Amino acid sequence: MTSQTAPAAPLAPVPAHVPQARIVDIDMYNPAGIAEEGYHAAWKKLQAPGTPSLVWTPRNGGHWIATRGALIREVYSDPLNFSSRIIHLPKVAGQNSDFGLIQMDPPQHTAFREVIDEGLNIDAMQRVEAQIRDQAIELIERFKDNGRCDFSAEYAGMFPIRVFMALADLPMEDADFLKVFTWHVTRPEGNTLEEMAQSMNSANQGILDYVAPVVDARLGKPGKDLISRTINTKVNGQEMTKDQMVSLIALLLLAGLDTVVNFLSFFMEFLGRNPSYVKQLTERPALLNRSVEELLRRFPLVCIGRILTKDLERDGVVLKEGDMVLLPTPLVGLDEQENDDPWTLDFQRKRISHATFGYGPHRCAGLHLARLEVKVTLEEWLKRIPEFRVAPGTHPVYQSGIVAAVDDLILEWPV
Repeated sequence: MTSQTAPAAPLAPVPAHVPQARIVDIDMYNPAGIAEEGYHAAWKKLQAPGTPSLVWTPRNGGHWIATRGALIREVYSDPLNFSSRIIHLPKVAGQNSDFGLIQMDPPQHTAFREVIDEGLNIDAMQRVEAQIRDQAIELIERFKDNGRCDFSAEYAGMFPIRVFMALADLPMEDADFLKVFTWHVTRPEGNTLEEMAQSMNSANQGILDYVAPVVDARLGKPGKDLISRTINTKVNGQEMTKDQMVSLIALLLLAGLDTVVNFLSFFMEFLGRNPSYVKQLTERPALLNRSVEELLRRFPLVCIGRILTKDLERDGVVLKEGDMVLLPTPLVGLDEQENDDPWTLDFQRKRISHATFGYGPHRCAGLHLARLEVKVTLEEWLKRIPEFRVAPGTHPVYQSGIVAAVDDLILEWPV
């Protein structure tokens, strides 16, 4: 994948209701400093002393950004005023996307969410843990004796995808082109707003077109796979429409094939540069469960939006109906008002506050699967590769977007 560059189109004009003191120049797809300092450091700049809790950027059509954990949580929890009807930026692209459940507001959203939760709850994950562990072991064993791997390509880019494709009973060979679609939905390419909209919407349609015949083939037939269990479930006692089924499965594909993939690479890069943390986990395995939650807090990677349903005031400024507000999840876990010394990773942290899986009614349904995949990865990796580092002279490539990514993560270890 190519690195996303800032759109060449003119910056959006500043609306009359936006105070000059609230304007910042930050592109969610290419924040300043990301190449040199990394994704999280680039976003953390929005919490510099004196920065308001709500700022406005002229990038990507112009939109607000919540910069503090408390306000991000407030917006997530208030679907009446901050709707999920449009969640992707730029707005011209997001208003044409269709992922059903994630773009619904309560109470409509609630019944559909229960359908998804049934297939991804803790009990369901316990039933498939052995299967997930087998996938991790198989991949690590492939390169363990080589002393080196491109982690982002040879493990992170394969493990969660293999897990999801198995849970959904989809052909593994379909994963490669599906990954291309998910990439363009979460990190649309283009030099203008229109080109970015075309990139996002074409990828969106590609996923929907793939899902539709799968739904047709499994509808009305018993099956234990995630897709069959989802589409053959009634919502409020009613059969779902074909469009609703397709949207639900498309959403599952998008989450299963992209988000955890990238989270794994971020935390393994950190461990590869900080051997003392690896030593803590190998010498004190009891820390592992706690470490998963702390890693989730420290390395969030989702930035999603909400649209204003009416004029209102927040943080001392007026927001207008139709305005978009971006909610960067890294700015919750890394907020000093949420966690003491948030930049420091502490496996024994007593109180962990984050919104890595979102917050409120749209909190990610796949959080139990994500936690399990992280836990299994750490356990099986450290059993086989207890010492490793980022290979000297190599440089991971960071991508920002709706879901952030890191590529070219080369790890090495003694054999």
